[in-house]
Amino acid sequence: MRQVSEARNRLQAKQARHDRRDWQVKRRERTRQLIELGGLIAKAGLVELTDDDRAAILGLLLEAAAKLRNGDGHTQLALWRRRGRRAFADAE
Repeated sequence: MRQVSEARNRLQAKQARHDRRDWQVKRRERTRQLIELGGLIAKAGLVELTDDDRAAILGLLLEAAAKLRNGDGHTQLALWRRRGRRAFADAE
């Protein structure tokens, strides 16, 4: 019975990976994006620096969003972009 159940689960997983319905594709894309964004938070060291305090991490992100909304947001974004590109280059 267990082997049948495992085979059924493998088949369902395979079918789910190849599901091309529009909503399913969009869901997978969004999930991938969220995973990548979480990876960036970890790569920046925010998890360790905040002792995995999610309220603090959200506060940091809200502060960054507020800075971008200010009149000089383009300058701040350019600075952060350069810093991020250097970090990606150093990681390679």
